Amino acid sequence: MWDKVRLHLTAGIREFIDANFEWLTVFQLPTYAPDLNPTEGVWSLVKRDIGNHAAADLGQITRAVKRKLKMLQYRPEVIDGCLAGTDLGL
Repeated sequence: MWDKVRLHLTAGIREFIDANFEWLTVFQLPTYAPDLNPTEGVWSLVKRDIGNHAAADLGQITRAVKRKLKMLQYRPEVIDGCLAGTDLGL
C-alpha cells in the first residue's frame, strides 16, 4: 500500500518498485487515507502502548517501538483486525 507521502515519490522508491515488479504489487492510496491503510492501525496500537512512556533518550523509544512491533508479529489476528478495519481484502 502506497500513499502519496512525499518520501514515497522519490526516485529511489520508484526504482525499487520498477526493479521488483515481478513480485511487488503497489496499490496507490489517496494522499491521506488512514481508513484505507492497515499500517495506520498497527501504528495506532504501537502509539497507544508507548504513548505515556517516559524515555531518557531516543534509544529507549526505539527499543519500546521494536518490542511492541515484535509482540504484534506473534499476534496475526491483531494484524488481520487492522486489515479488516479497512474493509479491504487480501
